[in-house]
Amino acid sequence: MKNNKQNKIKETCFTAHERLDLACNKQSCRCWFENQEFLNCVNIAAKQGPEKQEKIGEHFGLTRMRVCQIEKTILYRIRKDKHLEDFY
Repeated sequence: MKNNKQNKIKETCFTAHERLDLACNKQSCRCWFENQEFLNCVNIAAKQGPEKQEKIGEHFGLTRMRVCQIEKTILYRIRKDKHLEDFY
């Protein structure tokens, strides 16, 4: 007889919130941001697919130009990291 713990699929908090259609209130979570449309979760928002920089800025209270600067910095760091060479 198999152990029930082995058969259970681990569920993350954001998949649970999405399944229950319940907004997250855990502001200490690194994935939390205030947006009821996406149940206050960056991971749920990311599943919606790419968005324009202007729309991303609206979510986080940033200008489109600031989002562009952040994007360029992130891409530079990814390209500079030797461990991530296979991803670009």
